[in-house]
Amino acid sequence: MNREVRVRFAPSPTGALHIGGVRTALYNYLFARKTGGKFLLRIEDTDQNRFVPGAEEYIKESLDWLGISPDESPWNPGDCGPYRQSERKPMYMQYAMDLIEKGHAYYAFDTAEELEAMRVRLTAARVVSPQYNSITRTQMKNSLTLPEDEVKARLSSGEPYVIRIKIPRKEEVRLNDLIRGWVMVHSSTLDDKVLMKSDGMPTYHLANIVDDHLMRITHVIRGEEWLPSAPLHVLLYRYLGWEDTMPQFAHLPLLLKPDGNGKLSKRDAEKHGFPVFPMDWTDPNTGEKAIGFKEQGYLHDAFLNFLAFLGWNPGDHREIFSMEELIEAFSIERIGKSGTKFDINKAKWYNEQYLRAKSDEELGAYLIADLEKEGIHIRPEKAGQIAHIMKERATFPADLWKEGKFMLISPTEFDGEVASKKWNQDAITVLETYKEKLSVFEGDFNPETAKSLLEEAAEINGIKLGKVMQAVRLAITGVGAGPDLMAVFSIIGKEELIKRISFAFEALPKQV
Repeated sequence: MNREVRVRFAPSPTGALHIGGVRTALYNYLFARKTGGKFLLRIEDTDQNRFVPGAEEYIKESLDWLGISPDESPWNPGDCGPYRQSERKPMYMQYAMDLIEKGHAYYAFDTAEELEAMRVRLTAARVVSPQYNSITRTQMKNSLTLPEDEVKARLSSGEPYVIRIKIPRKEEVRLNDLIRGWVMVHSSTLDDKVLMKSDGMPTYHLANIVDDHLMRITHVIRGEEWLPSAPLHVLLYRYLGWEDTMPQFAHLPLLLKPDGNGKLSKRDAEKHGFPVFPMDWTDPNTGEKAIGFKEQGYLHDAFLNFLAFLGWNPGDHREIFSMEELIEAFSIERIGKSGTKFDINKAKWYNEQYLRAKSDEELGAYLIADLEKEGIHIRPEKAGQIAHIMKERATFPADLWKEGKFMLISPTEFDGEVASKKWNQDAITVLETYKEKLSVFEGDFNPETAKSLLEEAAEINGIKLGKVMQAVRLAITGVGAGPDLMAVFSIIGKEELIKRISFAFEALPKQV
């Protein structure tokens, strides 16, 4: 009998949500929707020393912005809560005790000084990776080496201890990863990880397994960095008697730096000036600020489309996918094994495609919002007209204002290089005539009539319009290049054009 697919995203509230974590959440969400299953969010806050105030709210807001909100979470609980590990604390010890009773775990009373002494001793003996394992545990202070009555006495006295898993000395651990195929690890390379800390909180390893089992998780889709821990997790499922319902594993490829040399980090982003977080984040402890994709002007659907392709492909040449199309096309089998280079230019390309696909009315609303911040008010119709001719030149919504402000604000200075090369008597002559024609024109002033009048002004003076066109643009906009000039003229209107031509006659000779 097939179980309902249940997947989870389990971040730690230790700061901003890295883009790698967002991709993990997205792939879990897509898989759940593709299979008609459930997507859960669990906050893994067992490490209270690393807890950062506000991080949990940041995770929620980021997923909400992206439209991949979970079916079950701390804010929308189902029947297997709580969804914060710190609130599940009382339940973990019983499973640790079960492992001890079955001989798969043990108490360890070693102090920090004794553990350090062990590492120093092993390093001196040229052991490359000093570990608390099947060999070294025989020389340490634990319930495997101490007499039973002494162990009981230490426990009764309240002496601090941890509970460690007892890794077998000679055993091959196997798991069939949905992305990487069969993974085999010899137990001699594994160490006796701590399962319960001295403060009574479980470590990630125990809590993760217990929670996934109790939450009926069927597939664990997570980052490649957890692959080394997977053999330990397989053993825990086996030792706890849950091997028959153990979830299938899929370890996602790393997100690499733009040059492909190493894992993408916040430092790389700062160095190259691009975000690696979905939203702006200010660390409450240090005040350090990090930029986010949202505040940089990335549209959430464009960002998701870009993110989906960081490790997955549909098997054809399509690149633009709606959320519904991503869900339909998604499959774990088409996730690659090797790391994926992070290309911010591709993210910008996606943003441009989604921006241009929006209606003039939608883009006009972005422009109006930016204009209101500047204290400028225009009609939605005019905002839509500006957006229409600027969207092919925009990467972000804010570019509509940044690159198109010349249509709303008269230039006060002019591009000096263009002025020195193109501003001449022919340009002045054509513009003088054009100004006269504008002042007496009574009809509907649109791109066609704007062009017709300008062509007449050039023809009357025997001047080829192409020779002065850049100078005409300079006089009206202040720069030598831009969108369709006649559309610009139509938006500006003939009265404003007359004012700008007059100002250019005064200002440009002084500048050239």
